[in-house]
Amino acid sequence: MLEGRESAVVERIRALVDAHLDELVALRRDLHAHPEVAHTEARTTAVVAERLRAAGLTPHLLPGTGLTCDIGPGVVDSGRKLVALRADLDALPVPDTCGEPWHSTVPGVSHACGHDVHTTVVLGAGLVLAALADQLPVGVRLIFQAAEEVQPGGATAAIEAGAMDGVGHVFALHCDPRVDAGRIGSRPGPITAASDPVSVTLTAEGGHTSRPHLTGDVVFALGQVITQVPAVLGRRLDPRAGVNLTWGHVHAGSAGNAIPATGTVRGTLRCLEARAWEEAGAVLREAVEHVVAPYRVQVDVQHLRGVPPVENEPHATRLLEAAARDVLGPDAVEATEQSLGGEDFAWLLTRAPGAMARLGTRVPGGRSFDLHRGDFTVDEAAIATGARVLARVALLAGEHPAPGVT
Repeated sequence: MLEGRESAVVERIRALVDAHLDELVALRRDLHAHPEVAHTEARTTAVVAERLRAAGLTPHLLPGTGLTCDIGPGVVDSGRKLVALRADLDALPVPDTCGEPWHSTVPGVSHACGHDVHTTVVLGAGLVLAALADQLPVGVRLIFQAAEEVQPGGATAAIEAGAMDGVGHVFALHCDPRVDAGRIGSRPGPITAASDPVSVTLTAEGGHTSRPHLTGDVVFALGQVITQVPAVLGRRLDPRAGVNLTWGHVHAGSAGNAIPATGTVRGTLRCLEARAWEEAGAVLREAVEHVVAPYRVQVDVQHLRGVPPVENEPHATRLLEAAARDVLGPDAVEATEQSLGGEDFAWLLTRAPGAMARLGTRVPGGRSFDLHRGDFTVDEAAIATGARVLARVALLAGEHPAPGVT
């Protein structure tokens, strides 16, 4: 049971979130109606910056799009590292089919991954912490990064611009349509996977389909790449690492009686374990080259190192779970599984320990709307949930830093 002072702080957090809730819901709907894809989030950045300035804060614009904003004592003033809360701003090139009055007004673009919720939640936590600035044991930095949905993503650019300078802990939430609103899903250790874009292009002279022996048949060779290379990875890398290569796009030729001169297949290589991720690129290239060797084609393998797994640091995970129980109730945290999805929050964790939890967005007892689909819909009660949890964990992390974090 919380002691008197802590109980009062928790009640203050709840009250402050409730006071801002109508505004936060309206802001989330505005962002949902005006989505912007990676590296174009100018309006979203301006909306967030304007609201922070109205709260008496001083946002710092990052190069291109995105911003940071510090609250409370700085590193020099307190002698302690900051606690960072991170949101991502970008939408996806996916048509909006949610059917809500605040549906996207941008053709072919929607917040199908819930970044409008992430942005609103971190802003809401920031407004709460601004009202509690005189009670903050250490300063808090809000990080609103661009371009999470592309690779290389906006996290690395934000780091290069100094977003993680002086940060001792970093926390984030990500929408999860499998978890009820009012709850979070959590786990220590890896919670997402490494995710790398892969492209294989084959070229040859091209020719007539009646004479495949006179040219390199890139279509047939692409078929071997599509079916055989994932199997090779499954035998060359530890199966416990959850290595998965899935193709999502293939193109070659335009006529049924002509062997084209070029063809390309694109997909994503995912790994649950960081060591396998380090090895996978070399194995991938070797496998492609050996598979196509008999077919007299030239091969170009493009493997972009995307993001490592998000590895939740145990102490930070305990703080995030404790924060959720404090502000939501003792049964608000459920165990979650590791996902094969990628998240460039992982790069921030290479600079400071921290944790990401899954923010429940499902109407309790209702339908799950999957991520990256145009009909993705959230229970907006998740906004209050997320803002309360992040405001509380910022205070807890300041009061209980991990060993070695000062």
